[in-house]
Amino acid sequence: MNVAVYGVGGVGGYFGAQLARAGVDVRMIARGDHLRAIRDKGLCITSPNGEMLVQPSMATDDPAEVGIVDVIILGVKADQVRSVAETLSPMIGKDSFVLPLQNGVEAAGELVDVLGPQHVIGGLCGIMSWVSGPGHIRTLGDVNFIRLGELDNAQSERVESFRSLLESAGVKAEIPDDVHEALWEKFLFVASIGGIGAVRRAPFGAIREDPESRRMLELAMREIFNLAISAGISLDESIVERTLGFADELPAEGTTSLQRDIVAGRPSELDAWSGAVVRLAAKTGVEVPVHSFIYDTLLPLDLASRSQADDKIV
Repeated sequence: MNVAVYGVGGVGGYFGAQLARAGVDVRMIARGDHLRAIRDKGLCITSPNGEMLVQPSMATDDPAEVGIVDVIILGVKADQVRSVAETLSPMIGKDSFVLPLQNGVEAAGELVDVLGPQHVIGGLCGIMSWVSGPGHIRTLGDVNFIRLGELDNAQSERVESFRSLLESAGVKAEIPDDVHEALWEKFLFVASIGGIGAVRRAPFGAIREDPESRRMLELAMREIFNLAISAGISLDESIVERTLGFADELPAEGTTSLQRDIVAGRPSELDAWSGAVVRLAAKTGVEVPVHSFIYDTLLPLDLASRSQADDKIV
């Protein structure tokens, strides 16, 4: 099985490196200094367990050079998914499929609109990692997993085969009973803690230790729970309590990509996080005052960063 990683950031780069280290044919699509460093020296991953350096079988900025592959791991920012989807056709054969790992609940649908449902599966991941320099990804903590499944939740040989390949590469991978519920469960966590962290400029530890911030976090989670129920997603009643418990176990110094991008003045995934909550709530009539506050507060910063930066795929 050969794999293309489109977007070699903290997510795509980390999981692509694990597969490459295990001997899988991994072809990476990146740009700029990051691409040049990967070509010249390989991709370095720094984790609490040390460093590893991997050499992908190919590193390029042109999907047409990659050729047809079995799986495309899509690791670009959520706001790039629709435009990137238009460039994937040179890598897609009759049996190829795309695994989107964006935070949010809209990426798979955007890909289906362009590629058709036969070439898209549902997916999400858990990891705290980022590009710390050209050709270098740093990861924090021991949380790293992928959950994947067919969009109709049917069992399939292709999903099980890729899950098995990930496991053989040292990546915890599982097929949930309902991939859409799994996506919303993660969305409930990341959009809430990411938005509050960006507004507060605070890491996980400070958010959960401050009573007002923790209460705001709980309210933000409950807004997404109510939105999911209104959308026909059957989340368990205990999901907010369990997610707060999960947040309590994360490294105190941890932050989300949204917070890091906002603080650094880079374009962020705000529109796919709290922005999506606000948009979907407007369609269903669900009240989302916390996410509306987050979105309205951070949107000017996000727009300012976009006016000063070219769109990039790492």
